[in-house]
Amino acid sequence: MPEDLDTRTVLSDEEVRTLDAHWRAANYLAAGQIYLLANPLLTEPLRPEHIKPRLLGHWGTSPGLNLVHTHLNRVIAARGLDALCVWGPGHGGPSVLANSWLEGSYTETYPDVGRDAAGMERLFRQFSFPGGVPSHVAPEVPGSIHEGGELGYSLAHAYGAALDHPGLLVACVIGDGEAETGPLAASWHSNKFLDPVHDGAVLPILHLNGYKIANPTVLARLPEAELDALLRGYGHEPIHVSGDDPATVHRAMAQAMDTALDRIAEAQRAAREDGATERTRTPVIVLRTPKGWTGPAEVDGKPVEGTWRAHQVPLAGVRDDPEHLRQLEAWLKSYRPEELFDDAGRPAADVLACVPEGARRLGATPYANGGLLVRELPMPSLDGFAVPVDKPGATLHEPTRVLGDLLERIMKDTADRRDFRLVGPDETASNRLQAVFDASGKAWQAGVLDVDEHLDRHGRVMEILSEHLCQGWLEGYLLTGRHGLFSCYEAFVHIVDSMVNQHIKWLKTSRELPWRAPVASLNYLLTSHVWRQDHNGFSHQDPGFVDHVLNKSPEVVRVYLPPDANTLLSVADHALRSRDHVNVIVAGKQPCFDWLPIDEARVHCARGAGIWEWAGTEDGGAPDVVLGCAGDVPTQEVLAAAQLLRRHLPELAVRVVNVVDIARLLPRGEHPHGMTDFEYDGLFTADKPVIFAYHGYPWLIHRLAYRRNGHPNLHVRGYKESGTTTTPFDMVVRNDLDRYRLVMDVIDRVPGLAVRAAAVRQRMADARTRHHAWIREHGTDLPEVAGWSWNA
Repeated sequence: MPEDLDTRTVLSDEEVRTLDAHWRAANYLAAGQIYLLANPLLTEPLRPEHIKPRLLGHWGTSPGLNLVHTHLNRVIAARGLDALCVWGPGHGGPSVLANSWLEGSYTETYPDVGRDAAGMERLFRQFSFPGGVPSHVAPEVPGSIHEGGELGYSLAHAYGAALDHPGLLVACVIGDGEAETGPLAASWHSNKFLDPVHDGAVLPILHLNGYKIANPTVLARLPEAELDALLRGYGHEPIHVSGDDPATVHRAMAQAMDTALDRIAEAQRAAREDGATERTRTPVIVLRTPKGWTGPAEVDGKPVEGTWRAHQVPLAGVRDDPEHLRQLEAWLKSYRPEELFDDAGRPAADVLACVPEGARRLGATPYANGGLLVRELPMPSLDGFAVPVDKPGATLHEPTRVLGDLLERIMKDTADRRDFRLVGPDETASNRLQAVFDASGKAWQAGVLDVDEHLDRHGRVMEILSEHLCQGWLEGYLLTGRHGLFSCYEAFVHIVDSMVNQHIKWLKTSRELPWRAPVASLNYLLTSHVWRQDHNGFSHQDPGFVDHVLNKSPEVVRVYLPPDANTLLSVADHALRSRDHVNVIVAGKQPCFDWLPIDEARVHCARGAGIWEWAGTEDGGAPDVVLGCAGDVPTQEVLAAAQLLRRHLPELAVRVVNVVDIARLLPRGEHPHGMTDFEYDGLFTADKPVIFAYHGYPWLIHRLAYRRNGHPNLHVRGYKESGTTTTPFDMVVRNDLDRYRLVMDVIDRVPGLAVRAAAVRQRMADARTRHHAWIREHGTDLPEVAGWSWNA
């Protein structure tokens, strides 16, 4: 960037004075939230009864966050920017709450917390208090899209928020503790994916105050030249601000902000008006200020300000220690609250001089309440994408390839509005979704070689070999009003277990806040799954993400296991239309039998679980045994077992029940999709043996159904951590999910069959023995397995 583009910001003494007034007011409010129950304006001497009985919160990061908020206010107001800020440093809630209250957005959202002395007292009391608000930036905080309690994801969220919002500035404060995490380290590479034409801008602000809870931070201890080289290596242009003198830091921060925003504006102008394609270094502000700045310098003879002791509550014994109480009062009075608030507790004019108006306030931006911006996704009719099914099991298709055609249409239909993205870790084509490349290439701003395919500076398919970044980008994208799908190998989606925890908690809390409008759901497509990872082996075989998700809030989570291509289309259509959910769809990419025509698939998926009459032999009577299944491979094995039973035990009344929506197995009172006992008993009976073939770990089915009347009769087969590089059928044999084992289970559990069908059982056991010998000699599955079909 040419040197002459650097802005030489010169703040007047009056501007410094008003900026400092806002910053001091925010510091006062942040400290007050941690300590005070009453006497918010210190109109009387501070007494122990004015202090909270439990002191919770994080002071150390708050002054730095307040400084950033103050200076963002200045540039937003001066430049007329639409802006959003992602507050990364841990539990920095006091500062963001303080600033929201100062600008008035908090009172507009929560009218009972007025912008006066009574409201200030309520603001203080509610913080980290029973019945109040959390100590970190959470859904309850206006202007937030990022849960501040979990570290590592702020920058990924910021980039996700900027995608396809060309007029938006997303500032992101990154704490130096957070900067040590793996996801944050990878997030610096997001600048290689941000399109300066169609996307907004991200301004990272690396806040180095030197310490985590008890230890120094790595980046804060690097020599400035080494840190500078690191950030430049990531493709950034560092702008350094440091110091502990407020006036000096205010002037330097204003200069840094203006320089950064001028460079961003010039890069966007060059790309949008001149057609420039060369990737430029994106600015990053490196802000070094003392931890716990302006707080107690020393407590009990030990240094606090600028050390790890300022991390949480620098004065801990205020109620019981008169000296600590005196220090707290002196600390709070050092901000001169009588200059900052009038007698009624309202912020003074100087304090509000830098605050933007209306929706440009950071706490009022609609971009942080994405449900206000989200539009219905244009979903085409499924009839144009469904595979024809004249009779069950006569044809095969790759389900995810069929879904890819639907996604390609959605990509085309959103080309102008740009509010749909597909993300995944380098696996779009591997997962058979490559049809989308006919509508959009892969987002890419780095170098391009002749051998590369589908790279596109304006693409909306996003691939990077980091599940963390895929998740973070998509969360930021959804929470700011857009739609998307995350495609991932089933075994490796576990990498984002902790991230999806936080997103589910965010959605659960958001649903309880009437002012937060519903956002598009977070949709996972998990493919390359456990039963068809025979080529990659044991490391790629893990179906446990479903167990993890189903532990979470039932009003938010949904899990679907469509057994064929048309049911996958139906489930995906429902998931992409839904709001405020996390939808997990598990579907195969290998050729799979087509069981249901699209009309029947819609009905079956709407039911979530149902009897496949054509597969059973009940003939209108009560079944002797129920074969249940959930998942594509388990469904095929159950149908193969049903065929064997039809052939060898024709007098046996067999019912086949397929489950698409796994939460249907739960009681109605435990999940909105759960069945009543009457419905469950109607499907599975209350007293007949149920042999259930499940895609994942078998004990999940027992956990879901343990209170059902027929649970003592329920026997579940599934994955039990037996895997290797082997043939597809050997995977199910190894885990006792194969058709022969299922027939043996029926014989073992239906009364009277143990003796009457002993010869049949022996033939099934012999088939398993033949299988073992065959694959070791030929390297392929038995011909009767490899060539099996329902209609054979």
